[in-house]
Amino acid sequence: MALKQTFEQKLLQKLSPQQIQLMKMLQLSTQALEARVKEEIEVNPALEEGKDETESDYDSDDQTGDEISDSEQEFDFSDYMDDDDTPGYKYEANNYSKDDEDKSIPIGSASTFHDRLISQLNLRNLDEKQMAICEHLIGSLDDSGYLRRDIVSVTDDLAFSQGIMTSEEEVEQLLKTQVQDMDPAGIGARDLQECLLIQIKKKTATVTVKTATVILEKCFSEFIKKHYEKIISRLEIEDEDLKDAIEEIINLNPKPGNSMNESARHVEQVVPDFQLISEGDDLRVFLNGRNVPELRMSRKYGEMLEDFSRIKGEPNKSQRDAMMFVKQKLDSARWFIDAIKQRHDTLIRTMQAIVDYQIEYFKTGDETKLRPMILKDIAEIILRDISTISRVSNSKYIQTSFGTFSVKYFFSESLTNDEGEEVSTREVKKILQDLIGTEDKKKPWTDESLAKELKTKGYNIARRTVAKYREQLDIPVARLRKEL
Repeated sequence: MALKQTFEQKLLQKLSPQQIQLMKMLQLSTQALEARVKEEIEVNPALEEGKDETESDYDSDDQTGDEISDSEQEFDFSDYMDDDDTPGYKYEANNYSKDDEDKSIPIGSASTFHDRLISQLNLRNLDEKQMAICEHLIGSLDDSGYLRRDIVSVTDDLAFSQGIMTSEEEVEQLLKTQVQDMDPAGIGARDLQECLLIQIKKKTATVTVKTATVILEKCFSEFIKKHYEKIISRLEIEDEDLKDAIEEIINLNPKPGNSMNESARHVEQVVPDFQLISEGDDLRVFLNGRNVPELRMSRKYGEMLEDFSRIKGEPNKSQRDAMMFVKQKLDSARWFIDAIKQRHDTLIRTMQAIVDYQIEYFKTGDETKLRPMILKDIAEIILRDISTISRVSNSKYIQTSFGTFSVKYFFSESLTNDEGEEVSTREVKKILQDLIGTEDKKKPWTDESLAKELKTKGYNIARRTVAKYREQLDIPVARLRKEL
């Protein structure tokens, strides 16, 4: 096969390391940025925290004596100039790119739901066999605190996996007298009915509690379907008696295991990235002060580079390596500082554009004033790519006079009303929520009725769309919203 030479033109678009660094910076929240800055300062001795020094600062420093930072004092230039030693970074090898995202999951130190049940079990007076059976039962509970396996399967597991020969009666007895007796009440139940009964039986036996117990024991199916008339007829009680009993039941915890998990969960505090300040009739966006750290390049490293330029003759290998090390660290510090500044500018421009676009909402706080807005709308205003707007809105929060909101909250799709105007789907959801909030709870509106009500207000929406919006608002169907 003969060799051929051809000319070919290609149009390629490549991202520089600086652009990649900026994109990663944009999607960081305030707290994540703080951690990222601290990490960069630790790995790059040419980067320092503080205001950038001017020439006059240098002169005053020279007159008062050289005052250098701790990181500079720790740096020994002879480490990089000794011909007998090879720099340590020469021996480092990473089998992954610096641009790869770190997806490691931090390990929590809080005790688990099962650990706390075991600690309660250790306080009970049980023999070795009973302790092993109870530990196995606790280990079989799901995160909600339910035992989803039948007693026969548990008995077989004990025999085959641990060599513990026991009977179904013994396992059942230990489940009821030991595991189901633990806190929180309801732990170890096999289903919702048993879970609620365990809790109601631990309450003081008032008339209302006794009525609630009978409802759970004899009319559970009617209760969950809200067939209240059948319960009243069957138990021969008054409406008020049923209402009080239902109030008692709904205060019980259907997922007792989750209450223990919630108590162990670390509370995360939201730090707003932006602050909205009213200046007369204008609204201005400011970045959180913690969002814009002051960074500078090390003056000592700059002087080292200048010293290299004054070396006479051809530098030796160690000098070249040291010069390359200093230059790389200075370049990396410069790129990092530039990325922080560009991040600041892009965040401010993007958020200000969002505020200007939704000005009526930000002036009033009325959710119905939100205009339909997508990423493309803001990208066209500030002449940036849609992916940039997406990164800016990701994990960012803005503090306003009426609350702190996620930036993503202000984006929504649109639909057209009877007058041909485009309105935000969020506006429709707010009106739907208000309609359900003011409905007669004895005869709540069905999705079909809600669709008709919205149509009278100028929003021609199909029943299935109403159902979709209702589910997104986490509102149950009409039958489950019914009250006495």
